[in-house]
Amino acid sequence: MKPESRIYVAGHRGLVGSAIVRRLRAGGFSELITRSRTELDLLRQASVEEFFANEKPEFVFLAAARVGGIQANNTRRGEFIYENLVIQSNVIEAARQHDCQRLLFLGSSCIYPRDCRQPMREQDLLSGPLESTNEPYAIAKIAGLKLCEAYNRQYGSRYLAVMPTNLYGPGDNFDLESSHVIPALIRKVHEAKTAGAAGVSIWGTGKPLREFLYVDDMADACVYLMGTERTALTNIGSGEEVSIRRLAELVCEVVGFDGKLEFDESRPDGTARKLLDVRQLHDQGWHHQVDLRAGLERTYRWYLENKPPA
Repeated sequence: MKPESRIYVAGHRGLVGSAIVRRLRAGGFSELITRSRTELDLLRQASVEEFFANEKPEFVFLAAARVGGIQANNTRRGEFIYENLVIQSNVIEAARQHDCQRLLFLGSSCIYPRDCRQPMREQDLLSGPLESTNEPYAIAKIAGLKLCEAYNRQYGSRYLAVMPTNLYGPGDNFDLESSHVIPALIRKVHEAKTAGAAGVSIWGTGKPLREFLYVDDMADACVYLMGTERTALTNIGSGEEVSIRRLAELVCEVVGFDGKLEFDESRPDGTARKLLDVRQLHDQGWHHQVDLRAGLERTYRWYLENKPPA
């Protein structure tokens, strides 16, 4: 990509898309194309095709998606598979029709099997059953990356699918009904501190291990990979893991809450362990920069500055 390249970031208001926009602007890319959901409904094929015909983006970062945590994935299964299938199919096909030079598709580490060996390698895809709580979302994401692979093979395109680990940071969703674990913990712990509560309830046993990556590191990896010739599926992560219990303790330290952690074992844990093998990315020359404690501090500051008034 060149500074004057026309670059479309789909989903620019979300956690991932906004981070990619920040990274591109910091890198001097001036011709960024963005549209809000009200300006362009990616579920409408004709609207997407008209947009590509008019704007002619040369590069596309496909970060638009219907996303959520365990509860949202498990209770809104139809929404998650339908909307993700339609959004990604519309954008990828329009990019092909209008000769987009390169497209980067954002997947998720939940595409890997429920009982996948650890750390999860790119070649472990489709080697076993998926985790049931997020299976519809995972299937949609697998379809998206396979669509990129199929187009590369049939049409000679240079589309790249990347699989980020669990992301967090500025712009995250802090709605307790649909958020992922870090923003949910930050909000719960902050509200417990504000209310003077003696403790805070955490879903599950606290035993599962998870990998997390600060979203601006993820954006940097995406821009880096877009500048390479790589088209093979690529994991993006920190290569480090932490238990949910330890994560909750770190959040309490960052927020300044000294109450008790109460683990609700009637709630689902999800997969016991999820760690990405990021050797391929490291071999490309990229490594993350923001450690978990520093990332949590930055995210909590953002939350305090942007949360709705009480």
